[in-house]
Amino acid sequence: MLEINFHPFPNLETERLLLRRIDSNDVNEILVLRGNPEIMKYIPRPLAKTKQDAMEHIAMIEEKIVNNIGINWGITIKGNPKIIGLIGHYRIQPENHRAEIGYMILPEYNGKGITTEAIKVVVEYGFEQMHLHSIEAVIDPDNVASERVLQKNGFVKEAHILENELWEGKFWDTVIYSLLKRNFKK
Repeated sequence: MLEINFHPFPNLETERLLLRRIDSNDVNEILVLRGNPEIMKYIPRPLAKTKQDAMEHIAMIEEKIVNNIGINWGITIKGNPKIIGLIGHYRIQPENHRAEIGYMILPEYNGKGITTEAIKVVVEYGFEQMHLHSIEAVIDPDNVASERVLQKNGFVKEAHILENELWEGKFWDTVIYSLLKRNFKK
């Protein structure tokens, strides 16, 4: 079984991006991200409607980091501390050397390669620092943009599961993409 340890917290850098720890100063950005119906339409979770909702989300992220059961980064453009997105390893399965990656970005940054760049460095961290064997992404089948960004990063479709998640009275399909460490290309 893997021993996961996120202490000290690992900031990650790419050519354009700094992925950093989220804190209470990011409450407005978290509210914008988690409260945007366009961003959240493929994520069956409640919208953040208040600063308190956003603070609770930040606290949940922090608790997972402190307890080494999940890690999230705020995506920023180097030189600007404002968060434009979130990315992280969720549902870590130490016994299976596997984790789920999740991400979201403000709509005005779509199509600029930022999500692709962030995924690449987070996947690299997962394989090289966390010693994962595989990383999965669970997406809505209608989320074509997410599907494309995963494929760009070498993920392959594993499954399309029909109506396996109930959210607000509707059954949702999910699609699982995955990447094995041996197939990861820096």
